[in-house]
Amino acid sequence: MTLQLIDTHAHLDDERFQGDLPAVLERAIQAGVSQIVTIGTTAATSLANVGLCEKHPCLRAAVGLQPNNLAESRPGDWDTIIELVQKPTVRAVGETGLDRHWDYTPFPQQEDYFARHLDLARLHKLPVVIHCRKAEADVVRMLGEEFERHGPVCGVMHSFTGDRATAEACLAMGLFISFAGMVTYKNAQDLREVAKDIPFDRFLIETDSPYLAPVPVRGRRNEPRFVAHTAACLATLRGMELAALAEATTQNARQLFGI
Repeated sequence: MTLQLIDTHAHLDDERFQGDLPAVLERAIQAGVSQIVTIGTTAATSLANVGLCEKHPCLRAAVGLQPNNLAESRPGDWDTIIELVQKPTVRAVGETGLDRHWDYTPFPQQEDYFARHLDLARLHKLPVVIHCRKAEADVVRMLGEEFERHGPVCGVMHSFTGDRATAEACLAMGLFISFAGMVTYKNAQDLREVAKDIPFDRFLIETDSPYLAPVPVRGRRNEPRFVAHTAACLATLRGMELAALAEATTQNARQLFGI
């Protein structure tokens, strides 16, 4: 039986895919991954991902300026994102968010651009893809302000590693929660406990390729077909058939991204 899966977060513009991307996509399709959302982190990578969508029908793009890349952005980069978001293959805004692990970008600048992405996503009725690393309280605070002003936030907490309270706060504001390969790691029992209780209609799966390959392929270059391993881990965790979990996450991804 072939599963029906969607990888909701990959970076297929990455140089590690330059030599064999068609083969990577073919392997994904053979593994049941029907669609992949490839994610921009800069103006250049956002442009590149939109270009990849024109060549490969299984791809859709998200465009944005990731918080750790903001300090190196140039005048005009945000205007590029505003232009790209109108492309038909662009199905989300991001990756955006906040990061206190790295100090590449001053935090007020991160907050400014997170707010800009939220505004842009709402204007174009697109979901927002949110990066959060050691900044859960700040992300929840800003999302709470958005929620108070405009109602439910359409988007996803990508590669979620937060605690139960953070997950519950995000769910209450309307967000989806997405799990990547880390949920399969031996030292991620707390994260698995959170994943076990995410409502059936609000969770997604992703690879974050080429990073964070799941068990049993940890240490290799990650690629979209490996999303099946994360799906299998979550299915076991939740005591359900893999096919049922695949169907649910695929339906959720189609609902959120309109694909």
